[in-house]
Amino acid sequence: MRNLPRRGFLTLTGALAAAPLLASPAPASSSPASSPTASPARASGTARRTVVVRGRVAAESERLRLQQALRTTDFHHTGVYLPAAAKLTVEVAAKDGLLPTLHVGAPDTHPDVAYKNPRAYPLVPGANTVEDAGGGMVYLSMIGAGEQARVRFVSGGLEAPVFRLGRTTEADFQAQLDRLTGVPQAELVSGHAIVTVTREGILQWREQDHAAHLRLLESIIDSHAAISGLRQDERGPLPFHLVEAPRMPPGAGAYATHGWTAYPRAYLDRLLTVDGLRTRGWGVYHELGHQHQQMAYKPGDLTEVTVNIYSLAAQRALGQQSNLTKPDAKTGLTPYQSALPKLPAADFTKLGAFEKLVPFRQLELAYTEAFWPRLHRLVRAENPPSDWTETARRWGYLALYTSRIAGRDLSGFWTRWGAPLTREWLDQVAALGLPAADPSGLSE
Repeated sequence: MRNLPRRGFLTLTGALAAAPLLASPAPASSSPASSPTASPARASGTARRTVVVRGRVAAESERLRLQQALRTTDFHHTGVYLPAAAKLTVEVAAKDGLLPTLHVGAPDTHPDVAYKNPRAYPLVPGANTVEDAGGGMVYLSMIGAGEQARVRFVSGGLEAPVFRLGRTTEADFQAQLDRLTGVPQAELVSGHAIVTVTREGILQWREQDHAAHLRLLESIIDSHAAISGLRQDERGPLPFHLVEAPRMPPGAGAYATHGWTAYPRAYLDRLLTVDGLRTRGWGVYHELGHQHQQMAYKPGDLTEVTVNIYSLAAQRALGQQSNLTKPDAKTGLTPYQSALPKLPAADFTKLGAFEKLVPFRQLELAYTEAFWPRLHRLVRAENPPSDWTETARRWGYLALYTSRIAGRDLSGFWTRWGAPLTREWLDQVAALGLPAADPSGLSE
């Protein structure tokens, strides 16, 4: 089967096997319908609100449209928290006939690993009662094309502290943090992001300008969309979900998988602060980059390499010095200075982590920063088939597509970098009839 995603953690240090994204759906009880009406949340923190949810494309469909390795999330945030084993009552009115699903639990945020994955509860028209042993933040999903449903939260849920970019003032958010002390999580929400963290985590950095922080996060996501060759009207409606996780896979400083990216408490000084995210947020740029990586030219050898095409784009957008021009603390050499004397390389995989990134940046230096946007658009248009296990094919696609975008035969360039190109793919590049080029000597 072609182009099926392997579920896995993509981390700062490698790929690890992941558990399924969602538990099996549990049925919701139902009773006769009643009309939803909105009322404000009480000072006690009980959430009584109406959420209008509109049908939108599935995250998996978006992944395939964009030819990406990982999908984002189907979740709509609600700002409601359900305590463990409490009964949540909601009333649903679906004028277009399409019904939403309610999900309990932000992914990999529960202290008990048994509740690592969100639990899904399909809703029915009228009254629904959901009881979840783990509890957690509540989300809605509805896969469709603009259909509308109203979900009225009647009882059982608690109002969570939420800062919504463009809607919440800083004073209001600070008041929420002081008032809603019984909810263990808080969220920051913008047009393309949901950030879910613990109460302790948000309080540690509560003095931040949260509007400025979310605008900065949006600019990082914008930089990834730009290098992916996505115009504003081509970007999907689905958000990226960033969470504070109580555990990390062995050896990982942070990770990305289908549906979310995760960061430990120790990383919140970069995830939640304006200055940290702007100047030291490589881990965030990197993990969000995993949710932009395209599949076709990403063999396993390149999982932790092509992801940093997006990390570098974020650095440029934020006016940072490139990690490729920073001297190593031990050797005093930049990645260019340490990598180029090793060419021709016998084995690409033996190069250092940032040394492997050099040839990908060299293509921009040689053929302008329009190079990767153009390549992303071509791959989306042609949707070349491959399987996760077809390493030779994906290396071959890398040589083939980069040569087509450059208008030059780059097989010698990739061979010089130690890429394991088979004769089949060398012949395919040669068949393009392009003049040869080798920009492997370029540096910044």
